[in-house]
Amino acid sequence: MDVSMVSLRMLACAVAVVVVSPARAEARELPNLGADFLWGVSSSGYQSEGYAPDSNWSRYAASGATADPYLNSVDFLHRASGDIALADSLGVDVYRTSVEWSRVQPQPGVWSEGGFAFYDSVFAHIAAAGMRPMITLDHWVYPGWEVDRGGWRNPQMVMDWLANMRRVVDRYAHYDPLWVTINEPVAYVGQEIRTGGVGPADVPSMFDRLVQAHNGIYDYIHAVQPGALVTSNVAYIPGGAEPVLDTQFEDRVKLDFVGIDFYYAASTTRPPTLDPLFGRHWDAELEADGIYYALRHYSRKFPGKPLYIVENGMPTEHGQPRRDGYTRGDHLSDIVYWLQRARADGMNLLGYNYWSLTDNYEWGSYAPRFGLYSVDVRTDPTLTRRPTDAVPVYRGIVAGDGVAPGYVPTRPAAPCSLMDPPSSCAEPVR
Repeated sequence: MDVSMVSLRMLACAVAVVVVSPARAEARELPNLGADFLWGVSSSGYQSEGYAPDSNWSRYAASGATADPYLNSVDFLHRASGDIALADSLGVDVYRTSVEWSRVQPQPGVWSEGGFAFYDSVFAHIAAAGMRPMITLDHWVYPGWEVDRGGWRNPQMVMDWLANMRRVVDRYAHYDPLWVTINEPVAYVGQEIRTGGVGPADVPSMFDRLVQAHNGIYDYIHAVQPGALVTSNVAYIPGGAEPVLDTQFEDRVKLDFVGIDFYYAASTTRPPTLDPLFGRHWDAELEADGIYYALRHYSRKFPGKPLYIVENGMPTEHGQPRRDGYTRGDHLSDIVYWLQRARADGMNLLGYNYWSLTDNYEWGSYAPRFGLYSVDVRTDPTLTRRPTDAVPVYRGIVAGDGVAPGYVPTRPAAPCSLMDPPSSCAEPVR
């Protein structure tokens, strides 16, 4: 989950609201998602590995500017095989993680065989468990020596980036992974502004360089891995901002499928709040039907192109129950119901990843918890993985390729969703 993206949600355009009669939740027999549908879990390197090498984010976390120190996160570096086994026990098909540039290229022109050996083991375990890797090349972290060169302010950054990512592709393409080139580009720019990596005047050039990096590695991946599926996941922002934000990146790059990250929603009955801006992600409004409108938006924008929910999950505060009473298991079931509705309505939905397998370092804080397995980094030195109520729920969903026949969402659809206005209000899902 990418916490800073909430600041970009506030860029949503003003919209006209058309009031319609409330949609009621009612039983509807839906086809399941089928054996070809990909179920997965998501994570990222820096957020979960621990023992972070010198990078932009290790420097920022060490500066004292974050709510919590990094510590060693959930120590995926030494517990990878166990976490991969947890994912395997869910029955999922895809395991998403990232290869941290700072771990495999600690100095300019110098690649670490030890760093690569860790990822060799990770992907071997994923493959041995019968899962397919989804590899993120850039999940917002780059080496400290690139910070010293100016980071994304540096015109040479793209060439340095491509030199490393080509090595990653060469090393792991034989696993036939799904590829995410750059995690949430718009949110990445917002995060770099927040941490001081770039200034507001640098925004156009950073977008230009991200586009160059994506298109460069896209072509390289297809040369090495014919038939590859490559994307760059978008952080879906409610309120009508997507058509504007897409012009900065999504409309300028080559994509084999559209990767979508969906978390928060908005409607006339549950208007957006400012809580996420202040780190209170657990107080943000959740409306599972919003995922239907996010999928419909990109289904209409890119007719026929496959869609994949690369990240989706529910935040809680330190793993405690939410004040609105929504449980992780109920939210997951509601989300999957709307995925089935989307596919039944003709949307080309390829797969779904839950964010995240375990709790992790949410870009400066351990308070927001998104994990299927809870890990209390701050008070539990054993870093025990404790299953939430969503673990058996997800296991059952995966086994059945969807929710049980006749499932009724625990929350009705919003009478006037503001996910993709005006169509999400004027053309409500029934």
